Order: sequence, then C-alpha cells, then structure tokens
Amino acid sequence: MTIQEIKELIELANESGIAELEVQRGENRVRIRRGPLVQDIGFSAGPTMPATHAQQQGTPAVAPAAAPSLAAEADTTLVKSPIVGTYYDAPSPGSAPFVKVGDQVQPGQILCVIESMKLMNEIEAEISGTVVSKLVENGRPVEYGEALFSVKPK
Repeated sequence: MTIQEIKELIELANESGIAELEVQRGENRVRIRRGPLVQDIGFSAGPTMPATHAQQQGTPAVAPAAAPSLAAEADTTLVKSPIVGTYYDAPSPGSAPFVKVGDQVQPGQILCVIESMKLMNEIEAEISGTVVSKLVENGRPVEYGEALFSVKPK
C-alpha cells in the first residue's frame, strides 16, 4: 500500500464522517480511526505531563490484568476474533451458550458468533481441546485479533 493510497483513505474517512476504517490488502493492513478534535469538545491544548521513567523505557506503567493468568497457561491456545463486531455466546437471547468453560471442542465446532454490519459470523474452533476460559462478556464489542477463548489442545 502506497503513501498516496493511505492519504486517499484518510480523505475518504474525513469526507464521509465515518469513525473508523480498516483496509487489508494481502499482508498490509491499515486502520484509520477518527477521534474528537480538541476544538470540537471545547478544550484547548495545555501543557503535557512529563513521561515517567517506565514510559520513557517503552514498558507499560501498569501491567494488564489478564496478562498473569494467560502467562500461567502457556500450554493453551487463544481463539482470536477475525473481525470487529459484537460478541454473542449463544445463537439467540435465552438460548444455551455454544460452549462453556470445561467443554470439549472439535475443529469446526461453533464457539460463538460475532455480529458485524448486521451479519452474524460464526466463529469455529480450529483445534480440538478443552475450553479453559471465556475471555469476553456476552454482548460486548470486540476488536480484530482480540482473544475470545483460551483452549487447551488435546
């Protein structure tokens, strides 16, 4: 993807007023996200706080809460969201979930659905194993590549 193509995508996002645009061509992927402008929310830019030593070193000042539990389960495989959308663990409200923690899964078995642009996309297991943990709450928005389940392979 060339710089000119990226500039055109930015112009398209600005002209159309969309909040987010993601384009993937082969191995190249670009995501353009618009946020509120400083003038739009009525604040002026003020002085910034100096970065802490941890931030200057490039390490996070606070470790993510999920990191210790995932690190302890190094023998598990994460099932990640292939798209942006809303996560649902059952086919319809009031129905039993597709899978629960402790369930055995096989390749091709439906684990959940992600609603994206009014389409329900079934997310299937790619390996056989045991569901160790469910990492997303029902009805919550998910991002591309976000971990949904942790599965311990057979």
